[in-house]
Amino acid sequence: MSVEIPAAAQAAPWHAQEAGQVLQRLHVGAHGLSSEEAADRLAIHGRNALPEAKARSPWRRLLEQFNNALILFLLAAAVLAGLLGHHVDAAVIALVVLVNAVFGFVQEGRAEQALAALQAILAPHARVLRDGHRVEIDVAELVPGDIVLLEAGDRVPADLRLLHARGLRIDEAALTGESVAAEKSEAAVPADAALGDREGMAWSGTLVAAGQARAAVVATGEATEIGRINALIGSVDALATPLLRQIGRFGRRFTLLAIAAAAALFVFAVALRGYAWLDALMVVVALAVGVVPESLPAVITITLAIGVRRMAARHAIVRRLPAVETLGATSVICSDKTGTLTRNEMTARHLVTAAGAAEAQGGGYAPEGAVRAGDGGELDAGMRRLVLCGLLCNDATLQLSDGQWSVDGDPMEGALLALALKAGFEPDAARADRPRLDAIPFDARYRYMATLHRGAGQAAELYVKGAPEQLLAVSQRQWGADGEPEPVDAALWERAIAEAAARGERVLGFAMRGLERAPARLDEGDVSGLLFLGVVGFIDPPRAEAMAAVADCRQAGVAVKMITGDHAATAAAIAAQLGIAAAPVVVEGRALDDVDDAELVDLAAGADVFARASPEHKLRVVRALQSRGAVVAMTGDGVNDAPALKQADVGIAMGRKGTEAAKEAAEMVLSDDNFASIVAAVHEGRTVYDNIRKVVAWTLPTNGGETLAIVLALALGLTLPMTPAQILWINMVLTVSLGLVLAFEPPEPGVMRRPPRRADAPLVSAFMLWRIVLVSVLFSAGAFGIYAWAIGRGYDVAGARTLVVDTLCVMEIFYLFNVRYLHTTSFSWRGLRGTPAVLWAVGGVVLAQLLFTYTPFMQRIFDTRPVALADGVLVVLIGVALLLVLEAEKALLRRLGWFEELADAPARDMHGHDMHGTEEARPR
Repeated sequence: MSVEIPAAAQAAPWHAQEAGQVLQRLHVGAHGLSSEEAADRLAIHGRNALPEAKARSPWRRLLEQFNNALILFLLAAAVLAGLLGHHVDAAVIALVVLVNAVFGFVQEGRAEQALAALQAILAPHARVLRDGHRVEIDVAELVPGDIVLLEAGDRVPADLRLLHARGLRIDEAALTGESVAAEKSEAAVPADAALGDREGMAWSGTLVAAGQARAAVVATGEATEIGRINALIGSVDALATPLLRQIGRFGRRFTLLAIAAAAALFVFAVALRGYAWLDALMVVVALAVGVVPESLPAVITITLAIGVRRMAARHAIVRRLPAVETLGATSVICSDKTGTLTRNEMTARHLVTAAGAAEAQGGGYAPEGAVRAGDGGELDAGMRRLVLCGLLCNDATLQLSDGQWSVDGDPMEGALLALALKAGFEPDAARADRPRLDAIPFDARYRYMATLHRGAGQAAELYVKGAPEQLLAVSQRQWGADGEPEPVDAALWERAIAEAAARGERVLGFAMRGLERAPARLDEGDVSGLLFLGVVGFIDPPRAEAMAAVADCRQAGVAVKMITGDHAATAAAIAAQLGIAAAPVVVEGRALDDVDDAELVDLAAGADVFARASPEHKLRVVRALQSRGAVVAMTGDGVNDAPALKQADVGIAMGRKGTEAAKEAAEMVLSDDNFASIVAAVHEGRTVYDNIRKVVAWTLPTNGGETLAIVLALALGLTLPMTPAQILWINMVLTVSLGLVLAFEPPEPGVMRRPPRRADAPLVSAFMLWRIVLVSVLFSAGAFGIYAWAIGRGYDVAGARTLVVDTLCVMEIFYLFNVRYLHTTSFSWRGLRGTPAVLWAVGGVVLAQLLFTYTPFMQRIFDTRPVALADGVLVVLIGVALLLVLEAEKALLRRLGWFEELADAPARDMHGHDMHGTEEARPR
């Protein structure tokens, strides 16, 4: 039935109506809409989305490419050259500017497309009842009348009228400005109640801080409260990073310096060298244009964008681009255990009651295998009641799709369902025999879940599962071996829990209580005087790829610390299996509570595992590690993890099990919740930073070499080795070709065997500064050398200058091959072969130089002459010689150890200890 929901003005406001009235007005039952009804309503009401911000037009994006100090300087130079009648120079400068603008326009368009794709990937989902089943759909597909299920950490997907709420608190700061989470209930309130007093409403865009609820959608899209004020909540950040801002500042300062130096050089050339002012002006303009690295910001932006794309391909979605830079400097990864370091495919393996033990066969969520008692016999009544408790006190469902079993809900609850099926129970029949009346959802404060079920007549049964020590504290008796209640044997359960933890199992306790009459509402006071049934041990094996990733971290000097809510013994067993440490140092949450922040610094640095840790502990641990200079990456999935994720240098949210609150607080989202993806992202982050440094290391020395040659010629009163137009040609052809290909470089060998760089490390290091000076001198020497040799061979000045331009281009090509490997030799098949991008760029430069040298129209424009084959071979040999000299210099510097970044030092941890050393060397 297609219906249009009446507007609030035509009936009582939603918050003033009882739940039954709301459902009737929405024409929906308690089991939700059918797929057909939802499709009809979607056609009527439209998608549940706010209007998108108006995108910049292509013309505006193109014009913004010229709003840059470097580009404005070049444009001024082009105008000046044109006014002075130097039309060739003006045209070449204008072409440089145009090529750079088109280049920036195209890459920015691609970057915006990439960010739009990230928005689509990060689009939130909502759990709803459709056709009587719980399903997950895109928030945009919600329609009025949908029944939505909420839990802690969710972002409210639309304006909702609560139908049933349990301990629900919602952070409405985004809408009302109230910093304290609002208590919510399903009760109706007066029609004139203020927005913040409408307890029965949940508003679109707000965050569920605690509790659970079932609610009906009453408004979507622009019809929501937040839609009326058109406030977009949360978005992927714009393409701007500290590094790009640093490069922008560098560009502005460099431009001012270039103008000042050009002015001084102009005065020197006219006053002391007797140049005509017009000739001197064109030389210094061309020189300034040549030395200004106008394409550097665009190339670096592309390098970052390529890194983001590579990370996304490895399941790491970067929400905030500064994380790309920070990942390369990460020195500590604090990771959750369940599902990140482990497979998150729980299996209920061992069962223990007062009468004995049993073991379940099979693995994962597939209900395959049997449950056998310790003596090989059938399960007794106590063991079956333990399994039944796990089946009834359970909100999960198992699903079979394409031959694969998966769980919709908590993994441990899925494992309990699989256990019940293995034990011969039919979940639907068992739940029908004992229908649920009420429930207390799990909460970290009391660490259990309780469900109330109808028994025979007026009787009821309470089933509880949770932390064993918590349930033992509220249990008066235990199910005895003879089926009769008996006093609780605390020592028995302590041994059972310790044995399970030693096996790396996670343990849940189970208890029940018979009630003569069902209470009207279940509350925490009813969870007392329980009959303890037993414990179940769950195994969640480490991911094989996580074990390899931990080993990679040790090689890379990145410390891995596990933070988990599990028992200390369980966490230690898993940490040892993963290779975090052979004998992990474990600190429990209680110990963290007992130390102040100053004492925590050393404690956090020496620990490998933090067990029984709360979100508050995570925040303190991050701050303690950062106080020692560590760059910390922190994983989180819950709404309470948001402070730690924001505090961390790189907050990492789980894409599958993470709440919307955690994802919005994080810089990166893992689409597969896999620790190996974090390490892969660190690998890519180091590669991105390496490539940025290579771009800088290639651009500044090559520009510097050309500039130094001209400055020396003017200073010494020599003939200029290049004309202004030829300087501009080199700048135009090489910068947008060879400079760009370094953005596509694959990782260098050993990128994960180096220690992390310091977060405050300068982009131009001492080694790079040395390189800029050395290469500039070598380029200048090459230019003067080939010029003198050509004059000696009988070439005229134009022919000698042609050879100088060809030589500089060839030297820049060979220097490119050298700079592709900053940390190791380029003399390898891989290094000499190059990447497809390198080969295409080199081919393009060679073709351009052949046209420059041999075609008549280029000879007329740039005053060039043909070069003999033998001289061309000499030019290539000069490039080879440059490569040999720089490779020898690289090897010598590594041997001398003058520059730390070239040394073959082993990776070290945050204390400076060798990560490949013995366990005894590590501080405890």
